Amino acid sequence: MTATAVVGNPANRRVTMFAAAVRGAGLPPPRVYPWRDVLTGGPVPGVGEAVRVDSPGEDAEVGRLLRGATAPAEHGEITGTAAAHAGLGAALRRVESGGGTMLAAPEDVLTMGDKPRCHAVLSAHGVPVPPALPPVTGYEALRAAMRAAGWARVFVKPSHGSSASGVLALTAAGGRVSALTSVERGPDGRLFNNLTIRRYEREADVAAIVDRLAGDGLHVERWFPKAGVDGRTIDLRVVVIAGEPRHVVVRSSRSPLTNLHLGNARGDVAAARERAGAAGWGAAMETCARVGAVFPRTLMAGVDLMFDARWRRHAVAEVNAFGDLLPGVLHRGEDTYTAQVRAALCAV
Repeated sequence: MTATAVVGNPANRRVTMFAAAVRGAGLPPPRVYPWRDVLTGGPVPGVGEAVRVDSPGEDAEVGRLLRGATAPAEHGEITGTAAAHAGLGAALRRVESGGGTMLAAPEDVLTMGDKPRCHAVLSAHGVPVPPALPPVTGYEALRAAMRAAGWARVFVKPSHGSSASGVLALTAAGGRVSALTSVERGPDGRLFNNLTIRRYEREADVAAIVDRLAGDGLHVERWFPKAGVDGRTIDLRVVVIAGEPRHVVVRSSRSPLTNLHLGNARGDVAAARERAGAAGWGAAMETCARVGAVFPRTLMAGVDLMFDARWRRHAVAEVNAFGDLLPGVLHRGEDTYTAQVRAALCAV
């Protein structure tokens, strides 16, 4: 690898940190191909360039271009996620056609970003995942499927999305309903991301949210009772690089939603490792390595791994193609980007 390129938003922190890692390896700085240019027919990386594709991020114009919408959504609005995923697929195939060496296979990126598909692929490869319901088309279908399965608690997730966008931790029994989520429902029924976790207990509100999300597809998993440390729910983000689980962050929350951007905290990795025990921790890391093996043509995968409340079982909640932003977390003295650059150099 003598030349590198990044498809991403130039001001994105992941882009700048990767560029610093490239320079730190004694290589020329990577050429950055902005998403806006790629999506409007601009140049793409070519032969001789090792290509990192970064998250399209929260750029409103990029989001509009991915969705193919004629009018931009309002800031934070949850809409057009299926169209955006399709637009990402078309963009990745265009980038690949330029002839550069992709550090993440486009089909892998698309699989990770499609929750039902990713769940099925992981399960087929023997990776432990929570049980899932068959596809549901709205709230009434969801409640019927929950009754048929005998489940009172589920996680409802948009089929395409990340960062807990649109996710509901739902408890429903008879006429009593409770949903914890970062979704804010506007007066006109539109849905928005919000950094505050809120609880909806009116069934009509929950039904309206689920029905609106269902237009872009839903993935529903049985609630996996997560482990806790010091009274807080925890799970792990494990960054797998070249098939090896390396950087680990404990995400600690007072709600079932542990994403750090929602105001949650990093927990104590050593404490979690001690609770899991040597055998349990080792088995969990083996599972993360197995996830990496599912995507052998992709340099990095961010694995969200959960231990159960008794620390006896574990399961993979999601796999994130852009899940390597862990500033300050080192493995063998390297951050996630330095480790990826070194792994890519070794692969050449």
